[in-house]
Amino acid sequence: VEKIRRVIDHEGCSWEVDEFLGKNAGLVIAEIELASEDQPFVPPMWLGAEVTDDPKYYNSNLATTPYCVWNEKIDA
Repeated sequence: VEKIRRVIDHEGCSWEVDEFLGKNAGLVIAEIELASEDQPFVPPMWLGAEVTDDPKYYNSNLATTPYCVWNEKIDA
């Protein structure tokens, strides 16, 4: 799984933003590491849906079922 990782600071927190390449091009995932589950943070305006618990976004699954075929699988 190929990706470009950028670190973006926002409101005192560092976000790791992965832009995927190759067969996963078009997929961008942002991650923040918090000290605890209840640590408050200000989400950036560009932040999308929460996908932490969705296994299709795991690197191991992106390697076998890349982003470029997700619509094909859903439509099939």
